[in-house]
Amino acid sequence: MTAFHLEPLERPARVSSLRVFWALLRRDLRVARRELAAVLVRVALQPILFVTVFGALLPRMGFVQRSYAAALLPGILAISLAMSSIQSVALPMVADFGWTREIEDRLLAPVPIHLVALEKVIYGVIQGAIAALFVLPIARLIMGPIAGLTIAHAGEVLTVTLLGAASFSLLGLFIGTAISPQQIGLMFSVIIAPMIFFGCAYYPWKGLAVAPVLQYAVLVNPLVYVSEGMRGALTPALPHMGLPVVTLALVVICGVCWYFGFRAFVRRAMA
Repeated sequence: MTAFHLEPLERPARVSSLRVFWALLRRDLRVARRELAAVLVRVALQPILFVTVFGALLPRMGFVQRSYAAALLPGILAISLAMSSIQSVALPMVADFGWTREIEDRLLAPVPIHLVALEKVIYGVIQGAIAALFVLPIARLIMGPIAGLTIAHAGEVLTVTLLGAASFSLLGLFIGTAISPQQIGLMFSVIIAPMIFFGCAYYPWKGLAVAPVLQYAVLVNPLVYVSEGMRGALTPALPHMGLPVVTLALVVICGVCWYFGFRAFVRRAMA
């Protein structure tokens, strides 16, 4: 009788979570690169139109003082950063958990579930930073010379950009997983529009001293801190919040949004 010897099966090589995380992020970045032109137009069109009207045309007509451009530019950057970050996370989340169900493939990846959510957030941070860097030179070119504008505080600009993009990416994680696909249209009318108009993007926060109740009510809005942080870094001669206050507030907002966003993500993923 012939004896058969079975070789023991080799165990597949263990893939590190970091490599899988990078693979997921690289895939999203490759898709974004293919649609870069459409993404930049979507993000930058509204801010550039606003800059053209309120930062260039109205000052030349004499309806708005030319000094208004110094207060407007940081706010426009904050809006561009916020809109890009929140949309790049919330809208794909709605699609992934809705009609495409692409999130199921990601959840099967050999990584902890919190890394799947974190990858989406990092992707949103990158898109938000790119949007701000893209709009800044274009807005400066349209507006012309801006009194008090400086890039000497590049470190502060980078700090506010990264923390602001992280805040809105995490907010997008919560919105994209907590709101059903049928109600996502309400996000822009109920959440985004009030956030923009009361986010101190078009005026300094200290200017709201004429309405004390509103001045403190808007402090729950993360756009306030991004706008004020950009204003303090780019046009420090204007009234603005101190960078330590802005940094602390954005760190707290990141923590709160991560807690609720990740809970909502797990709840939808396990449903």
